[in-house]
Amino acid sequence: MSTSALYVGRVVHTRVKPKRHRLSYKVFTVLLDLDDLPRGLKFLGINRPGLLSFREKDHGDGGDLRAWVRRKLAEAGIDADGRVQMLCYPRLLGYVFNPLTVYFCHDRDGNLAGVIHEVHNTHHERHTYVLPVERTDEGRVRQHCAKDFFVSPFVPMECTYDFTILPPGEKIEVAIHERDAEGPLLAASFVGERQELTDKALLAAVLAHPLMTLKVTVGIHLEAIKLVLKGLKIYPHTPRA
Repeated sequence: MSTSALYVGRVVHTRVKPKRHRLSYKVFTVLLDLDDLPRGLKFLGINRPGLLSFREKDHGDGGDLRAWVRRKLAEAGIDADGRVQMLCYPRLLGYVFNPLTVYFCHDRDGNLAGVIHEVHNTHHERHTYVLPVERTDEGRVRQHCAKDFFVSPFVPMECTYDFTILPPGEKIEVAIHERDAEGPLLAASFVGERQELTDKALLAAVLAHPLMTLKVTVGIHLEAIKLVLKGLKIYPHTPRA
């Protein structure tokens, strides 16, 4: 099985308080092996223009992405010197916004040892949560951390994230449950089915999801308007130093 792939699925966000709110939309993502980037595809440019494209400068510190991953893992004390796969939206006609990019970091024996969650907000800021792996009997990864990065004006900073992840295979799942001091606040998830990363599959995905990357950004702002109309409290954004 190739270490890079295409995943087609659905993103679901559900808010449980103070007002219930739900959104669901179809998306496609790419899983890219940073040590063996797929450079032979007509419709996916690697660090070059294309119908779809992936540029390292969109992630990490804007430089050598593999070196950045190694550095972040070392800073967190995670021994993961093996293969790194990243799950992200590709650029479509040159545009992309990735609210969350997930890096699956393996040790030299091929075991998943750490996960990097790279978060972008609409203020052009990014932050990473670098977490070790804990597996359950069902093969899913459970991770937890305190929130320390502003994402939404409708969510306070004093929250905790609970991650549940089914690592890449024939299926992939990334679920995030956010809770405050009183309990569950909202949940977000992506569930996708694996396809081979081929030009035929990429073109079919684009035709089935036209302007998908723009839809992500437009959708964020449309949902914000709906939340304002529902009367949700707005929390001020303090830029990161």
